[in-house]
Amino acid sequence: MSLRALALAGLLLGAIGWWYSPLSPRVPAAPAPIAGVDGACPLPAGADPAHGPVQDGLPPGLAPFRLQAGTLVPLAGFRIEARVLSREDYSLGREADFSPTDLALGWQRMRDDAVLSRLDITQSGRWYRYRWHGTPPLPPAEIVRSSANMHMIPANDEVARALRAVRKDDTVRIDGWLVQAEAADGWRWRSSTTREDTGAGACELVYVCRITRQ
Repeated sequence: MSLRALALAGLLLGAIGWWYSPLSPRVPAAPAPIAGVDGACPLPAGADPAHGPVQDGLPPGLAPFRLQAGTLVPLAGFRIEARVLSREDYSLGREADFSPTDLALGWQRMRDDAVLSRLDITQSGRWYRYRWHGTPPLPPAEIVRSSANMHMIPANDEVARALRAVRKDDTVRIDGWLVQAEAADGWRWRSSTTREDTGAGACELVYVCRITRQ
């Protein structure tokens, strides 16, 4: 193969890699608020999440968050500090109108290199999957309690930009709300409100007011 052909092949592969990267324009920005709504995203107040996710009740008078794609009904305040085990971006389907990115997150012993080195972790179809060879590095019930796939709904463009910068193995702090997404035709997408579940419906749907890399 000639040098010119090799160079063209390299450019093509680079373009394909960029298109499927988190920086690609195929990854949507934040879901836009409805005209006339200020898009405010009040931060939940509560305990520090350094030792695991913190979930608490709703303050009096907290109204649903209205977006062009539909309405988000808050279910609980939510804060988490965790390691990013994997990320996957989505641009197709009604869910992507709300959430362009899923983060598989791990906390407590699911942040440890010695544990993660023995797990194969993947994401697809809005699911997070893990497997091990031989004996598991942790009791399976602990893996369930200490990790989760979470659907991120950025509250504004600033949060969307911060979310696009997140990479595997980053430690992130997320403050926001667990929500149920609703559309006018009756469609619903509801967050889990426990860290003990697994399988269908076990993912958290998080309206992200703030995300920072630690």
